[in-house]
Amino acid sequence: MDNHTHVTEFLILGFSEFPKLQLPLFTVFSLLYLMAVMGNLLVIWTVCADRHLHIPMYIFLANLSVLDIASLTVTVPKLLAILLTQSNTISFTECIVQMYCFVSSFEIEFSLLTIMAYDRYVAICNPLRYTIIINKRVCTLLAAASWITGLLETIPHTIVTSLFPFCDSNVINHIFCELTALLKLSCRDTSVIQIMNFAEGVFAVFAPFILTLTSYVFIISTILKIRSKEGKIKAFSTCSSHFTVIILLYGTIMGVYMQPKSGDLEKPNKLPFAFYIFGLPLLNPLIYSLRSKELNVALKKFLKKKLIFQSLNILRSPNQIKTKR
Repeated sequence: MDNHTHVTEFLILGFSEFPKLQLPLFTVFSLLYLMAVMGNLLVIWTVCADRHLHIPMYIFLANLSVLDIASLTVTVPKLLAILLTQSNTISFTECIVQMYCFVSSFEIEFSLLTIMAYDRYVAICNPLRYTIIINKRVCTLLAAASWITGLLETIPHTIVTSLFPFCDSNVINHIFCELTALLKLSCRDTSVIQIMNFAEGVFAVFAPFILTLTSYVFIISTILKIRSKEGKIKAFSTCSSHFTVIILLYGTIMGVYMQPKSGDLEKPNKLPFAFYIFGLPLLNPLIYSLRSKELNVALKKFLKKKLIFQSLNILRSPNQIKTKR
């Protein structure tokens, strides 16, 4: 057993069970990746360029877009390389780093969305004190705390996982170095890391869920007390995009980690993971841009300016050619 404990690389199977779909999957995932990255870059650029969007809600949204791009970049390029070249090897260090980055982004996202729920709670339930409670300094500290906490709290179980001996096999039956799929390959008792994961799940997932749920209980009760119909619609519209993203996130997490146990535990359902990796980063900018009037207007202004600038360049280029001649 000692001769097999020092694994230097792993083999990620990806979607090897569908050999005829490798190229179609590569094409589809490449398009989804580009669309998600471009959509989130557009949100980041719009928030940074438009001074009217320099408010906590959109600063948090820009942080969420940065996180979506980071989580995509950690997992997708390797998956695309596997689909295109069938070269499914990944070094031990790269696998551990990929696992760490994925879990960290997972936890940072929950923190950011919980803070955004609190932001919406203050805006609707205590609007007169909103600028005092949620100012730029508090906004920066909350966003920084989300990133720092998510990056730090993932380190202990990542170190413990990296120290486990992997002697049964080096084949990961997944689309990336996912923690549970990696632990199945260890020849040592993994109860310690499972306890650590449970504790971290309570802290990083369950606690944010309770806080988010509490915020929306107060938000909904406040909206129901508004007498005018227009006031109710306006109040609900300020948090509808965030509420939609929350439903999608927790619904996806339930599909990924709360599947009923079947007889064949060695074949994980990879489609929920694929939706989590591609779907949420792609849908987040669409949901916020469609449901947020301010962001929608800012995006239209940005795109109009870009089109006008490009058309002016096209008109100038022939004139410049004529003058040179």
